[in-house]
Amino acid sequence: MKIAMWSGPRNLSTAMMYSFGNRPDCAVVDEPFYATYLAQTGLDHPMRDDVLHAQSHDAQEVAAAMSGPNPDGVDVFYQKHMTQHMIEGVPREWMREVVNVFLIRHPARVIASYAAKRENPTLSDIGFSQQSELFDLVTGWGQKPVVIDSFDVRQNPKQMLEKLCNAIGLSFDDRMLSWPEGGHRSDGVWAPHWYGAVWNSTGFAGAETALPNVSEALQPVLAEAMPHYEKMRGAKITLDV
Repeated sequence: MKIAMWSGPRNLSTAMMYSFGNRPDCAVVDEPFYATYLAQTGLDHPMRDDVLHAQSHDAQEVAAAMSGPNPDGVDVFYQKHMTQHMIEGVPREWMREVVNVFLIRHPARVIASYAAKRENPTLSDIGFSQQSELFDLVTGWGQKPVVIDSFDVRQNPKQMLEKLCNAIGLSFDDRMLSWPEGGHRSDGVWAPHWYGAVWNSTGFAGAETALPNVSEALQPVLAEAMPHYEKMRGAKITLDV
């Protein structure tokens, strides 16, 4: 089984990778299209040169690896993907060969978290429009997209991971609820800049509180992102209360 987990930044995506990475039957890969994205856009991200040296810039080569044999012959290959990396020219046909899952989070939470690391994010930075486009693409192929909300995962990790595994046809493993402190051997080279909090964790953080305030300057970004979020939210796996 190959699982492509589609997320924007600041959205529990690394914790989810660590969760699956703690399964003995699972290999993980961290944002394999990141170098392609930076090379083609020219964007100046933290640790840009390190990323460009660490990964292939050839989108076709990366895509072939995502749909090819699972690493080390394991049963499950979990792929952590950032939706904003899927720019024009990056192939999508390989997505027909994987189980596509969409990890969503309320835009206000994403914007507040992203802005603390990198100033003035735009809609394209936070990935909602790209996530929505990929959601529509998969739906158009006749697949039923699997959608999970990070808020629900933090409310009840075991229940939501059990439901996620059931939705994709994978047996749940209790080892998905925790992981060793200090990161994963498959972390991207950019991890020192972005993964500090999750490196210090051994499991999912507790339930989220009220929505954060979004600055007046970023209200337009929030307004642009909300329709994309609401569309996917309507298809999400629901939390039992």
